[in-house]
Amino acid sequence: MAFLQSTGPTDPVKRLLVADIARDFHPTIAADPGALLTTDEELSPAERARRERLRESGAGIVSFNTDDTFTTAVFALSGSVGVAPLAADGQPARLLDLARPAIDPRIDPTGERIAWVCEGSLYVAARDGADERCLLEATHPLQTWGLANFLAAEEFDRVRGFWWAPDGAALLVEEVDESAVDEWHIANPSNPGETPRTVRYPAVGGANPRVRLWLVPLVGERTEIVWDQERWEYLVSVRWNGFGPPLVTLFDRPQRHSIVLSIDPTDGSTSVISHDEDTAWVSEIPGTPTWTADSQLVSTHQSGDVETVAIDGVAVELAADQQVTAVVRSSEDGLLLAIAPRATASSLVLVGRDGRVHPLAADEGWTVGDYRAGTLYTAHTDVDARDWSRQFSTWNPLDGGQSLIATLESHAMSPPIDVSPELVAVGERALNTVVLWPQDHIPGSARLPVIMNPYGGPHAQRVIEVGRAFAEAQWIANQGFAVIVTDGRGSPGRGPAWERAISGDLASMPLQDQVDALAGVAQRWPDDIDADRVGITGWSFGGYLAALAVLRRPDVFHAAVAGAPVTEWRLYDSAYTERYLGDPESAAANYDASSLLPLAAGLERPLMIIHGFADDNVVVAHSLQLSSALTAAGRPHTFVPLANVTHMTPQEEIAENLLRLEVTFFQTHLTLSPSTPIMTNR
Repeated sequence: MAFLQSTGPTDPVKRLLVADIARDFHPTIAADPGALLTTDEELSPAERARRERLRESGAGIVSFNTDDTFTTAVFALSGSVGVAPLAADGQPARLLDLARPAIDPRIDPTGERIAWVCEGSLYVAARDGADERCLLEATHPLQTWGLANFLAAEEFDRVRGFWWAPDGAALLVEEVDESAVDEWHIANPSNPGETPRTVRYPAVGGANPRVRLWLVPLVGERTEIVWDQERWEYLVSVRWNGFGPPLVTLFDRPQRHSIVLSIDPTDGSTSVISHDEDTAWVSEIPGTPTWTADSQLVSTHQSGDVETVAIDGVAVELAADQQVTAVVRSSEDGLLLAIAPRATASSLVLVGRDGRVHPLAADEGWTVGDYRAGTLYTAHTDVDARDWSRQFSTWNPLDGGQSLIATLESHAMSPPIDVSPELVAVGERALNTVVLWPQDHIPGSARLPVIMNPYGGPHAQRVIEVGRAFAEAQWIANQGFAVIVTDGRGSPGRGPAWERAISGDLASMPLQDQVDALAGVAQRWPDDIDADRVGITGWSFGGYLAALAVLRRPDVFHAAVAGAPVTEWRLYDSAYTERYLGDPESAAANYDASSLLPLAAGLERPLMIIHGFADDNVVVAHSLQLSSALTAAGRPHTFVPLANVTHMTPQEEIAENLLRLEVTFFQTHLTLSPSTPIMTNR
């Protein structure tokens, strides 16, 4: 097995390691950036943008892929294509002298060739770097071959733009043309002499990039995969395993309808093999559609308020109310599924080729993993654990027996504080909530000021049975607060109806769920919660929700910190916003009701707004427009601009000092003495 690991908790540089699980399981270094590079690592603007979409803040080798026989791994490093033999007695890793800067290199399943993207063009070469050639050349700067477009990566979780055929003789390649997309400019006001960076941003109601898919043999002419581009605007997923022909999922722009195409790999012709529709929006479980080893179609299936998968139209039945969250792998032994035994937990099952469901992990805590060639890998933690337990075992699909091979040592540092989340369900909707108390708090000894710390929107989940996920929230609590984290309607894990309840309105229900969660926690701990001193903080949608809270419900929320908030949904991207709010012209009322700008004149509580000027996801115009509206209305507020900071705020020193700034803000405005020291390890 191969994996990425740095040398320790303060080292961001990842190395590629390999271990033979059938022998001594002693990991050895297959590729070390320190040995391969003679200069500092450099990233191209395109690679930086790709990592921003992935929320990848590490360095060195941040991803890799292998051939089917697991003999060779390829990776990108500082713009070069790297190759690492995985055999214990193999040659050392090396960087190939190929066209650069290289993005997303991938080896074909047979291990003979490598493909990668360089400056928008797709290149191929032999595994040793010989016979390099440009397979598809970009003819202008707004055209790319083999890269996922912004909307695919940001909103549909598709980060790939080309896919090898199982026999390595051809590829499916995405072509993107952004010529019609609106041109936006990301400036650096801290350096007025610097030319603004131009991006093509597919905003609400505007033109999306033109996306096409091509079947490209290594020998011969390419063939376009034809569909009605006007009807089906979004290329959501492409999958090509060895059990059947390629599968392509397409959504229409309103995302109320979808189809799955099967592609004939000999001539590129297509046939529609399934379709779906929904009055709110259609969805696709990650890993679907795909083929089983028996060439049966695996597709997303909704049964009542349960989301599961169907095999040739027959739904896989799990225990009551359990949801399928992903198809991890389709193998000769069956389908490995990630499931949610309940919304806060994650587990694994394997659906055998006979249709039987085999549990592979406990229903408590959070387990992820993979299964291949008779070996099961799992990583597990729970609310009380300070670290992940990573184990490898053999598994017999016939009798379910497991035999532990080894446990992988982790180099991660356990939190320097004791993280003690209390997971509860509160209110009439049983809102999943985590409450964190100061470590020295004695129950009933004092009524504490509160900081609500939600994301609160669709497509993301905060309340999970992973203790270390709340280390930052615990640190905030240790400064003298009760911290409350709640997942409301729209969050994943509780079924299609729960997620789709927010359709057409991103404000009312998410905000009401935070109000109800606060009331539920205060009712449960009346001697520990001071409902007259409540702050709220969040980032991205959480920042939107924090600002919304003090603007709409100043009777409940007394101070807010809004980080990188969406303040006007007409300024956000098309795929996300139109999915939830609809067409900006025909459903203009939805946008008006969800905007913060009309509420600015009513601000009567302290509000701090934080935004990075380099943010190309939620652009800083959101916060600037809200700040301008507040100033025009004479409403005092605090604005913290962050130069050269993107949406994910990767700089450690900035992230740390922002936390300290937030705590001081809440200490001041929730009448906690500002002189109270901010504790680091308390």
